[in-house]
Amino acid sequence: MSPVVLGVDSSTQACKVVAYDSSSQQIIRESRAQHRNGTEADPEMWWDALLAAIKDCGGFSGVSAISIAGQQHGMVLLDKDGKVLRDALLWNDTRSGPEALELIEKFGLDFLTQNTGLVPVASFTATKVLWVRNNEPEIAEQVAAVCLPHDYLSWRLSEHYPNISKLFTDRSDASGTGYFDPVSNSYVNEIFEYCMGKHAVLPKVLGARESAGKVRTDLADSDVLIGAGMGDNAGAARGLDLEPGMFAVSLGTSGTVFGASKTGSADKSGIIAGFADATGNFLPLVCTLNAARVIEWGAQLLAVSLDEFGQLALESSAGAGGVTVTPYFEGERTPNLPDATASVEGITLVNGTRENFARACIEGMLRGLALGSDLIAEAGHSVSRISLIGGAAANPAVREIAQEIFRAQVVFPKGQEYVALGAAKQAAELISS
Repeated sequence: MSPVVLGVDSSTQACKVVAYDSSSQQIIRESRAQHRNGTEADPEMWWDALLAAIKDCGGFSGVSAISIAGQQHGMVLLDKDGKVLRDALLWNDTRSGPEALELIEKFGLDFLTQNTGLVPVASFTATKVLWVRNNEPEIAEQVAAVCLPHDYLSWRLSEHYPNISKLFTDRSDASGTGYFDPVSNSYVNEIFEYCMGKHAVLPKVLGARESAGKVRTDLADSDVLIGAGMGDNAGAARGLDLEPGMFAVSLGTSGTVFGASKTGSADKSGIIAGFADATGNFLPLVCTLNAARVIEWGAQLLAVSLDEFGQLALESSAGAGGVTVTPYFEGERTPNLPDATASVEGITLVNGTRENFARACIEGMLRGLALGSDLIAEAGHSVSRISLIGGAAANPAVREIAQEIFRAQVVFPKGQEYVALGAAKQAAELISS
């Protein structure tokens, strides 16, 4: 078979596609199509962007396989005919904070962490499903299946669409729902059915090297295999070839610190999410809702470019002269403060400079992630090296300040679409096995 495969990253902001030559292990083409910002999204927008990005990347001609990675936790509700019932609630939608507390009260922290590796917060799919049941019962009554963004797109590509019984996913993305056990690799139906109020179809969990079938014949002339796909953080870990002890900090819309571990997590504080990875290991992760947009906001406020903003920050010193920015612009997931707001504190007539403000924004963006990496290490996971990736990681000031803030060695991999690359590597395994 041809060694060319496609890897996809359907993120919050855009759909990115890479064509990957599995023989040379090189990306040979790339494309992207934008998504609209927000905390809700019409899945049809993702589908249109996916098709546009695949077309711009050369289409399916000469391609043997495709795998899709996607933003985690997003809730896609389908009726019995496979039609979307409402806009998807995304990971950064925090309206289901009360439902997170309801789940904790119903099941208890011990049960939840031991069976899912997670403490419910507003980001997770389970809380969003329960929110719909509590607030939109007329929609909940019509729900026949629940899936995630990458599940939805993979299924729509497949020859089995629109049969909801043929939905499929992988353990990494399923582990972010709040109703999946990453140790036994099975759904916790007791949690899901409480949230939904009834049984509904959930995607079949495939193995990392297992194909879900082929791309629809109306989209591809030749046989193109479809992989199980993965969550975006697992995709980045796969793209970076992280091994136990190797972690990454990703600075995109959200900020995440995650890495490979042989052991799962059951953190009752809720700070460390006990996700699975896409290879059979585990992916302990700490996530903040506010990352790259913190410095974008700061630069806009000062009416400077991001490069100029970084230069201002480097003209300040560690601690920003006592100025601190707490960047909870969209609430926060770690710590779990869905209704929190941002603040700038410690300003005086002496230290209230543009330089200190810029430095405080970058420090504020990184501070929670540095704490997260320390807590992961304290929980028993080896954190020997951190790869800094994501759009904001290209800023020289972010790089320099990160080396001061993180305790582990910080390295800077070549800028690539690591999530899409991880998906491509999974697709390549389908044609080599």
